[in-house]
Amino acid sequence: MEVKSQISNLKNHQIFLETKRLIDVFLQKKAFIKVDTPLLSPKLIPESYLEIFETENLYSDNKEKLYLIPSPELFLKRLIVKGIGNCYSLGKSFRNNEPVEKKHSYEFTMLEFYRVNADYFDIAEDVMNLIRFITKELFGKEIINYQGKIIDLGKFEKITVAEAFKKYAEITDIFDHKEFFKQAKEKGYRVENMDYTDVWSQIYGIEVEPNLGKNGLVTFIYEYPPELAAIIKINEKNIAERFEFYIEGIEMGNCGNEGVIIEEYKKRFEKDIDIRQKLGLINYKVDDEFIEILEKLPKCAGIAIGVDRLAMIFADVKSINDLKLITIE
Repeated sequence: MEVKSQISNLKNHQIFLETKRLIDVFLQKKAFIKVDTPLLSPKLIPESYLEIFETENLYSDNKEKLYLIPSPELFLKRLIVKGIGNCYSLGKSFRNNEPVEKKHSYEFTMLEFYRVNADYFDIAEDVMNLIRFITKELFGKEIINYQGKIIDLGKFEKITVAEAFKKYAEITDIFDHKEFFKQAKEKGYRVENMDYTDVWSQIYGIEVEPNLGKNGLVTFIYEYPPELAAIIKINEKNIAERFEFYIEGIEMGNCGNEGVIIEEYKKRFEKDIDIRQKLGLINYKVDDEFIEILEKLPKCAGIAIGVDRLAMIFADVKSINDLKLITIE
């Protein structure tokens, strides 16, 4: 493993640091309480789609296992149940399941914030106001120039997932599984012995996602199939109240209304534990209390935003690695 000094990235790194500072300024002006969450935890929420980093405390009686957190969610939701109100965390998170490349790193900065007595459309408004604030502070106007493209923050685009699949992939029904598989097969996708989420994700990644946020506006894509929302409220239409937002084809954040069906989440909880074991992933201690936390959670909505990606847009660079002073290869 080689460590390379990237002093040429100093200017970009300063934009990254300024982005973080301005996030604090904006949210604290809005009366959000900043929380300094632990980076190591003895327990985690079971998530089958990501791997984590494991270490141990050599000086505990039984050499206790500890894990770098993939997100601060398990701490923030506990605090909301305790009555902290609107709150946020801005710090490092760690995931060990994707190669380091333009949009991914094993270590990254995550902004996660929650607003009590709000829904995900309120969070969408918060997000746009945050981006406008940072942009105006950095550049003096609410316009971003990224890779030769002008992004106008005076307005934004909203599109449902169903509308996006119809517009960009010519799939007319994503909720009827039989019809969805039929149309996917007609397009040449393999559907035999395939899970719905796998086929959905493949089409989304190839045909839908590259088009989001590409028309000079920030794009919010919302109303997901319930299979694509593990701990998000499912409404009476069996649609997950969740959105993601994009700038120039890059996913910046993931948001949803809290309010899971507890019995369904318990099944997902146990299923994720089982899948991790079958895949041979790290067998960490599971945060069993998290289910009780979700049961007590008041009405609220929250979002997780990749700050490195956001700063990448402000710095007008193609890779989050261009923001770092040191690159490990």
